[in-house]
Amino acid sequence: MAVSVNEAVPASPVRDRTPPARGVGRGRGRSVLEIALLTVLAVVMLFPVLWMIETSIKENRDVYAVPAKFFDFQVTLAHYRDVFVAPGGGRSDLSVAFLNSLLVAGASTVLATLLGVPAAWAYSRFTLKAKKDQLFFILSTRFMPPVVVVIPIFLMYRTVGLIDTPLGLILIYTAFNLPFTIWMVKGFVDEVPAEYEDAAMLDGYTRLQAFRKFTLPLLVPGIAATAVFALIFSWNEFVFAVFLTSSDSVRTAPPAIAGLIGGTTVDWGLVAASSVVFALPVLIFAYLVRRHLVAGVTLGAVRR
Repeated sequence: MAVSVNEAVPASPVRDRTPPARGVGRGRGRSVLEIALLTVLAVVMLFPVLWMIETSIKENRDVYAVPAKFFDFQVTLAHYRDVFVAPGGGRSDLSVAFLNSLLVAGASTVLATLLGVPAAWAYSRFTLKAKKDQLFFILSTRFMPPVVVVIPIFLMYRTVGLIDTPLGLILIYTAFNLPFTIWMVKGFVDEVPAEYEDAAMLDGYTRLQAFRKFTLPLLVPGIAATAVFALIFSWNEFVFAVFLTSSDSVRTAPPAIAGLIGGTTVDWGLVAASSVVFALPVLIFAYLVRRHLVAGVTLGAVRR
Protein backbone atom coordinates (compact mmCIF):
# COMPACT_ATOMS: atom_id res chain seq x y z
CA MET A 1 0.00 0.00 0.00
CA ALA A 2 1.53 3.28 -1.05
CA VAL A 3 1.79 6.05 1.48
CA SER A 4 2.06 9.65 0.35
CA VAL A 5 4.82 11.84 1.59
CA ASN A 6 2.38 14.26 3.25
CA GLU A 7 0.82 11.41 5.23
CA ALA A 8 4.14 9.81 6.19
CA VAL A 9 5.84 12.97 7.46
CA PRO A 10 3.77 14.99 9.93
CA ALA A 11 3.83 18.72 9.37
CA SER A 12 5.93 20.57 11.89
CA PRO A 13 4.82 23.93 13.23
CA VAL A 14 6.36 26.83 11.39
CA ARG A 15 8.51 29.02 13.56
CA ASP A 16 8.95 32.68 12.79
CA ARG A 17 12.69 33.14 12.69
CA THR A 18 12.45 36.73 11.44
CA PRO A 19 14.58 38.92 13.72
CA PRO A 20 12.82 41.83 15.37
CA ALA A 21 13.00 45.03 13.44
CA ARG A 22 15.79 47.26 14.52
CA GLY A 23 14.98 50.70 15.86
CA VAL A 24 11.39 49.96 16.94
CA GLY A 25 12.03 50.98 20.52
CA ARG A 26 14.14 53.86 19.34
CA GLY A 27 11.30 55.07 17.07
CA ARG A 28 8.82 54.96 19.93
CA GLY A 29 11.20 56.88 22.14
CA ARG A 30 11.64 59.47 19.42
CA SER A 31 7.85 59.85 19.07
CA VAL A 32 7.48 60.36 22.82
CA LEU A 33 10.27 62.94 22.76
CA GLU A 34 8.66 64.80 19.84
CA ILE A 35 5.29 64.87 21.61
CA ALA A 36 6.94 66.19 24.77
CA LEU A 37 8.77 68.92 22.86
CA LEU A 38 5.60 69.92 20.99
CA THR A 39 3.70 70.06 24.28
CA VAL A 40 6.33 72.31 25.84
CA LEU A 41 6.34 74.51 22.73
CA ALA A 42 2.54 74.79 22.79
CA VAL A 43 2.57 75.74 26.47
CA VAL A 44 5.24 78.40 25.85
CA MET A 45 3.33 79.85 22.90
CA LEU A 46 -0.09 79.80 24.59
CA PHE A 47 1.06 81.05 27.97
CA PRO A 48 0.97 84.78 27.02
CA VAL A 49 -2.55 84.33 25.64
CA LEU A 50 -3.74 82.52 28.76
CA TRP A 51 -2.05 85.13 30.95
CA MET A 52 -3.80 87.91 29.01
CA ILE A 53 -7.21 86.24 29.41
CA GLU A 54 -6.57 85.63 33.11
CA THR A 55 -5.48 89.22 33.67
CA SER A 56 -8.64 90.49 31.97
CA ILE A 57 -10.86 88.80 34.59
CA LYS A 58 -8.82 89.63 37.70
CA GLU A 59 -9.54 92.27 40.28
CA ASN A 60 -7.03 95.12 40.20
CA ARG A 61 -5.54 94.09 43.54
CA ASP A 62 -4.89 90.61 42.12
CA VAL A 63 -3.42 92.00 38.90
CA TYR A 64 -0.72 93.90 40.81
CA ALA A 65 -0.22 91.23 43.49
CA VAL A 66 3.36 90.14 44.25
CA PRO A 67 3.96 87.26 43.89
CA ALA A 68 1.59 86.81 40.99
CA LYS A 69 -1.62 84.89 41.59
CA PHE A 70 -2.31 82.19 39.03
CA PHE A 71 -5.36 80.47 40.52
CA ASP A 72 -6.45 82.08 43.79
CA PHE A 73 -7.86 85.37 42.50
CA GLN A 74 -11.23 87.09 42.46
CA VAL A 75 -13.04 86.90 39.10
CA THR A 76 -14.62 90.08 37.72
CA LEU A 77 -15.95 91.32 34.39
CA ALA A 78 -15.54 94.99 35.27
CA HIS A 79 -12.68 95.42 32.79
CA TYR A 80 -14.86 94.21 29.91
CA ARG A 81 -17.57 96.61 31.00
CA ASP A 82 -15.05 99.46 30.94
CA VAL A 83 -14.11 98.51 27.37
CA PHE A 84 -17.61 99.29 26.12
CA VAL A 85 -19.03 101.72 28.70
CA ALA A 86 -17.48 105.07 29.63
CA PRO A 87 -17.07 105.94 33.34
CA GLY A 88 -19.87 108.52 33.11
CA GLY A 89 -22.12 106.31 30.99
CA GLY A 90 -22.49 106.02 27.26
CA ARG A 91 -20.11 104.45 24.78
CA SER A 92 -16.44 104.46 25.61
CA ASP A 93 -13.68 105.59 23.25
CA LEU A 94 -12.53 101.98 22.98
CA SER A 95 -15.92 100.80 21.76
CA VAL A 96 -15.89 103.52 19.10
CA ALA A 97 -12.38 102.43 18.09
CA PHE A 98 -13.52 98.83 17.72
CA LEU A 99 -16.43 99.89 15.53
CA ASN A 100 -14.05 101.97 13.39
CA SER A 101 -11.76 98.95 13.01
CA LEU A 102 -14.70 96.78 11.92
CA LEU A 103 -15.74 99.37 9.35
CA VAL A 104 -12.26 100.08 7.96
CA ALA A 105 -10.95 96.51 7.97
CA GLY A 106 -14.17 95.02 6.60
CA ALA A 107 -14.59 97.57 3.82
CA SER A 108 -10.94 97.42 2.73
CA THR A 109 -11.01 93.60 2.68
CA VAL A 110 -14.15 93.56 0.54
CA LEU A 111 -12.75 96.18 -1.86
CA ALA A 112 -9.39 94.44 -2.19
CA THR A 113 -11.15 91.14 -2.91
CA LEU A 114 -13.59 92.63 -5.45
CA LEU A 115 -10.74 94.37 -7.30
CA GLY A 116 -8.10 91.69 -6.87
CA VAL A 117 -10.04 88.62 -8.08
CA PRO A 118 -10.82 89.97 -11.61
CA ALA A 119 -7.28 91.33 -11.92
CA ALA A 120 -5.78 87.99 -10.89
CA TRP A 121 -8.01 86.15 -13.37
CA ALA A 122 -6.97 88.51 -16.18
CA TYR A 123 -3.25 88.07 -15.42
CA SER A 124 -3.70 84.31 -15.32
CA ARG A 125 -5.79 83.84 -18.46
CA PHE A 126 -4.74 86.58 -20.92
CA THR A 127 -1.48 87.23 -22.73
CA LEU A 128 -0.51 90.76 -21.80
CA LYS A 129 2.43 92.85 -22.88
CA ALA A 130 5.21 92.79 -20.25
CA LYS A 131 2.96 90.77 -17.93
CA LYS A 132 5.84 89.56 -15.76
CA ASP A 133 7.12 93.11 -15.36
CA GLN A 134 3.66 94.32 -14.40
CA LEU A 135 3.27 91.58 -11.81
CA PHE A 136 6.69 92.33 -10.38
CA PHE A 137 5.83 96.04 -10.15
CA ILE A 138 2.59 95.21 -8.36
CA LEU A 139 4.44 93.03 -5.88
CA SER A 140 7.22 95.60 -5.43
CA THR A 141 4.73 98.05 -3.93
CA ARG A 142 4.70 95.79 -0.86
CA PHE A 143 8.49 95.76 -0.54
CA MET A 144 8.53 99.08 1.30
CA PRO A 145 7.29 99.11 4.90
CA PRO A 146 4.42 101.51 5.66
CA VAL A 147 6.63 103.78 7.76
CA VAL A 148 8.67 104.64 4.65
CA VAL A 149 5.72 105.94 2.63
CA VAL A 150 3.53 107.33 5.39
CA ILE A 151 4.88 110.89 5.14
CA PRO A 152 4.20 111.31 1.37
CA ILE A 153 0.78 109.74 1.86
CA PHE A 154 0.09 112.10 4.76
CA LEU A 155 0.96 115.12 2.57
CA MET A 156 -1.27 113.89 -0.27
CA TYR A 157 -4.12 113.15 2.12
CA ARG A 158 -3.84 116.57 3.68
CA THR A 159 -4.12 118.17 0.22
CA VAL A 160 -7.28 116.27 -0.74
CA GLY A 161 -8.86 116.38 2.73
CA LEU A 162 -8.66 112.70 3.64
CA ILE A 163 -6.80 113.15 6.93
CA ASP A 164 -8.76 111.89 9.92
CA THR A 165 -11.46 110.19 7.84
CA PRO A 166 -12.51 106.52 7.64
CA LEU A 167 -12.46 106.76 3.83
CA GLY A 168 -8.76 107.65 3.91
CA LEU A 169 -7.91 104.54 5.93
CA ILE A 170 -10.11 102.32 3.74
CA LEU A 171 -8.37 103.53 0.57
CA ILE A 172 -4.82 103.09 1.89
CA TYR A 173 -5.59 99.67 3.39
CA THR A 174 -7.14 98.59 0.09
CA ALA A 175 -4.10 99.82 -1.84
CA PHE A 176 -1.73 97.85 0.40
CA ASN A 177 -3.91 94.72 0.34
CA LEU A 178 -4.45 94.71 -3.42
CA PRO A 179 -0.97 93.48 -4.53
CA PHE A 180 -1.10 90.62 -2.05
CA THR A 181 -4.63 89.75 -3.15
CA ILE A 182 -3.73 89.72 -6.86
CA TRP A 183 -0.68 87.54 -6.39
CA MET A 184 -2.35 85.07 -4.06
CA VAL A 185 -5.56 84.66 -6.09
CA LYS A 186 -3.57 84.38 -9.33
CA GLY A 187 -1.89 81.28 -7.94
CA PHE A 188 -5.30 79.75 -7.30
CA VAL A 189 -6.59 80.69 -10.77
CA ASP A 190 -3.53 79.07 -12.36
CA GLU A 191 -4.56 75.77 -10.74
CA VAL A 192 -8.00 75.80 -12.40
CA PRO A 193 -7.77 74.40 -15.96
CA ALA A 194 -8.57 76.99 -18.60
CA GLU A 195 -10.33 74.24 -20.59
CA TYR A 196 -13.37 74.67 -18.34
CA GLU A 197 -13.90 78.18 -19.64
CA ASP A 198 -13.10 77.15 -23.23
CA ALA A 199 -15.74 74.41 -23.10
CA ALA A 200 -18.28 76.85 -21.65
CA MET A 201 -17.62 79.38 -24.41
CA LEU A 202 -18.15 76.63 -27.00
CA ASP A 203 -21.59 76.12 -25.44
CA GLY A 204 -22.46 79.78 -25.98
CA TYR A 205 -21.34 81.45 -22.77
CA THR A 206 -19.39 84.68 -22.90
CA ARG A 207 -15.94 84.75 -21.30
CA LEU A 208 -17.21 86.62 -18.23
CA GLN A 209 -20.15 84.23 -17.88
CA ALA A 210 -17.80 81.26 -18.11
CA PHE A 211 -15.60 82.76 -15.41
CA ARG A 212 -18.55 83.54 -13.14
CA LYS A 213 -20.34 80.20 -13.54
CA PHE A 214 -17.46 77.73 -13.75
CA THR A 215 -14.16 79.19 -12.51
CA LEU A 216 -15.33 81.46 -9.71
CA PRO A 217 -17.07 78.70 -7.68
CA LEU A 218 -13.82 76.72 -7.72
CA LEU A 219 -11.94 79.76 -6.39
CA VAL A 220 -14.10 80.19 -3.28
CA PRO A 221 -11.62 78.40 -0.95
CA GLY A 222 -8.71 80.45 -2.27
CA ILE A 223 -10.65 83.70 -2.06
CA ALA A 224 -11.63 82.89 1.54
CA ALA A 225 -8.01 82.25 2.48
CA THR A 226 -6.94 85.49 0.80
CA ALA A 227 -9.69 87.45 2.54
CA VAL A 228 -8.58 86.16 5.95
CA PHE A 229 -5.01 87.33 5.40
CA ALA A 230 -6.17 90.69 4.05
CA LEU A 231 -8.47 91.15 7.04
CA ILE A 232 -5.63 90.34 9.46
CA PHE A 233 -3.40 92.98 7.86
CA SER A 234 -6.12 95.64 7.93
CA TRP A 235 -7.20 94.71 11.45
CA ASN A 236 -3.68 94.86 12.92
CA GLU A 237 -2.33 97.83 10.94
CA PHE A 238 -0.83 100.45 13.24
CA VAL A 239 1.39 102.96 11.39
CA PHE A 240 -1.21 104.44 9.03
CA ALA A 241 -3.82 104.47 11.79
CA VAL A 242 -1.50 106.56 13.98
CA PHE A 243 -0.31 109.07 11.37
CA LEU A 244 -3.54 109.51 9.39
CA THR A 245 -5.96 109.85 12.32
CA SER A 246 -5.99 112.05 15.39
CA SER A 247 -9.53 112.23 16.79
CA ASP A 248 -11.09 109.53 18.97
CA SER A 249 -14.12 109.37 16.67
CA VAL A 250 -12.00 108.03 13.76
CA ARG A 251 -9.10 106.24 15.47
CA THR A 252 -9.04 102.46 15.12
CA ALA A 253 -8.42 99.91 17.86
CA PRO A 254 -4.60 99.36 17.62
CA PRO A 255 -3.60 102.96 18.45
CA ALA A 256 -6.48 103.22 20.94
CA ILE A 257 -5.22 100.19 22.88
CA ALA A 258 -1.63 101.45 22.67
CA GLY A 259 -2.83 104.76 24.13
CA LEU A 260 -3.84 102.95 27.33
CA ILE A 261 -0.17 102.34 28.11
CA GLY A 262 1.42 105.50 29.38
CA GLY A 263 1.46 107.92 32.25
CA THR A 264 2.23 107.06 35.84
CA THR A 265 -0.10 104.05 36.13
CA VAL A 266 -1.38 101.50 33.64
CA ASP A 267 -4.67 99.68 34.00
CA TRP A 268 -3.39 96.29 32.85
CA GLY A 269 -6.77 94.68 33.40
CA LEU A 270 -8.34 97.09 30.91
CA VAL A 271 -5.46 96.59 28.47
CA ALA A 272 -5.87 92.80 28.68
CA ALA A 273 -9.65 92.96 28.25
CA SER A 274 -9.27 95.28 25.24
CA SER A 275 -6.76 92.89 23.68
CA VAL A 276 -9.09 89.92 24.14
CA VAL A 277 -12.00 91.79 22.56
CA PHE A 278 -9.72 92.98 19.75
CA ALA A 279 -8.65 89.42 18.92
CA LEU A 280 -12.18 87.99 18.74
CA PRO A 281 -13.46 89.31 15.36
CA VAL A 282 -10.60 87.83 13.32
CA LEU A 283 -10.85 84.53 15.20
CA ILE A 284 -14.60 84.38 14.60
CA PHE A 285 -14.20 85.18 10.90
CA ALA A 286 -11.48 82.56 10.50
CA TYR A 287 -13.68 80.01 12.29
CA LEU A 288 -16.65 80.72 10.02
CA VAL A 289 -14.59 80.15 6.87
CA ARG A 290 -12.38 77.42 8.37
CA ARG A 291 -13.33 74.79 5.79
CA HIS A 292 -12.69 77.13 2.88
CA LEU A 293 -9.52 78.36 4.59
CA VAL A 294 -8.00 74.88 4.86
CA ALA A 295 -8.99 74.03 1.30
CA GLY A 296 -7.61 77.32 0.01
CA VAL A 297 -4.26 76.96 1.75
CA THR A 298 -3.83 73.41 0.40
CA LEU A 299 -5.12 74.24 -3.12
CA GLY A 300 -2.42 73.48 -5.64
CA ALA A 301 -0.38 71.32 -3.27
CA VAL A 302 -1.03 68.30 -5.56
CA ARG A 303 -0.57 68.93 -9.26
CA ARG A 304 -3.17 67.57 -11.62
